[in-house]
Amino acid sequence: MTELKLELRKIPIYDISFGEETKVFNTSLVLNKEEIIEELKKIPNVKDIKIDLAKPGEKTRIIPVKDVIQPRCTIQGNSGFAGVTSDVAQLGEGVVNILDGTAIVTIGDIVGFQEGIIDMWGEGAKWTPFSKTNNIVIDISVVDDLDPHEHEEACRVVGLRASEIIGLAGKDIESENVEIFEMGDNNVETEKYPELPKVVYVEMLISQGLLHASYIYGVDSAHILPTVLHPNEELDGAVISGNCVAACDKITTYQHQNNAVIKELYKLHGKEINFLGVILVPEKTTLDGKFVSCDYTAKLCKILGAEGVIISEEGYGNPDSDLVMICSRVEKQGIKSVLITDECSGWDGMSQPLTDVAKEAIAVVSTGNVSHLVELEKADRILGNPEAVSNIAGGWAGAYNPEDGTMKCELNAVIGATSEIGTHNATVELY
Repeated sequence: MTELKLELRKIPIYDISFGEETKVFNTSLVLNKEEIIEELKKIPNVKDIKIDLAKPGEKTRIIPVKDVIQPRCTIQGNSGFAGVTSDVAQLGEGVVNILDGTAIVTIGDIVGFQEGIIDMWGEGAKWTPFSKTNNIVIDISVVDDLDPHEHEEACRVVGLRASEIIGLAGKDIESENVEIFEMGDNNVETEKYPELPKVVYVEMLISQGLLHASYIYGVDSAHILPTVLHPNEELDGAVISGNCVAACDKITTYQHQNNAVIKELYKLHGKEINFLGVILVPEKTTLDGKFVSCDYTAKLCKILGAEGVIISEEGYGNPDSDLVMICSRVEKQGIKSVLITDECSGWDGMSQPLTDVAKEAIAVVSTGNVSHLVELEKADRILGNPEAVSNIAGGWAGAYNPEDGTMKCELNAVIGATSEIGTHNATVELY
């Protein structure tokens, strides 16, 4: 890792509307819908685009959500989502303007069981962080007879490009709310803080094929070994989501852009810890794949000189094994570990929370029970298709009652409800 400095300038946005020009006016974002649609329809395999707005407090339901992305504009440095919407280039250094308080939300059916719900009010709003953002909802239709992989890619790229196009509205706006993330390589930081414990963040990523994918500089993480990143790279868009299965703990692209674990470790860096960087780990589906990936992760932790490791999971079930395997391996090397995971504990919370265990896994942070049942009241407006809840993890046939407009589902179906890298609303009470 080289020394990188990333400056994130937050432009506060408290309202959004449509108008003749895409621009920021005071604390409002105005969008020229027709121009944005025209640009997005240039993306290969896109047939049609619809754009709607959803504001906090409105009785609006968004379903089925594919991804959430934060609108940004690079002022200095390499722009775009490198390897996807722009050429491959080093990210993590420069100046970026952020339309803070807004989000791009992509919707539209792809294939099979996929993605979830955002309610902008009521019980559902309590569980998703994206009920508090002013959402630009983009409904994507693709050309007929498209291969499912191409369908997913088209929808993914539309969301990323929309965040760039709309982010340009903040290009010339000044902001006094600035976050600076600056860190050198291992040797530089260790010379600065020789007495502080060295800590590595291990971030597991869904890497299991169609609708179960994550991308690092445009490369499907299923095709790589665990890899070390400077934390600034993820905050600058090097990691994006292609995962569309369990909405509650899907790590949206927005959450990668604002990785709460990275930001918390940065706050402690130079004070309580020496933060060495991020290891991105693919969650493999085969036992041999898990052995290779987990052994390699433990080796990287050792090579970096880690004395402590934070391990976060994406998803649950199959990846639980990777989580505890990594834990066991680093602990046996004398490296302390803390795990971040959600639980699949049943409607009553009494089922076994994880599918695998290890005696070394004694420090665990829970981000909530994905099976917790919620009842959602009738919406005044629905963006998308409420019947999609029958094909969403945590939903079922009959979960939506068309007669009274109510819906019942597990937290599984609510976007970001139990995210294992933070940026969520769930809390834990000790009794």
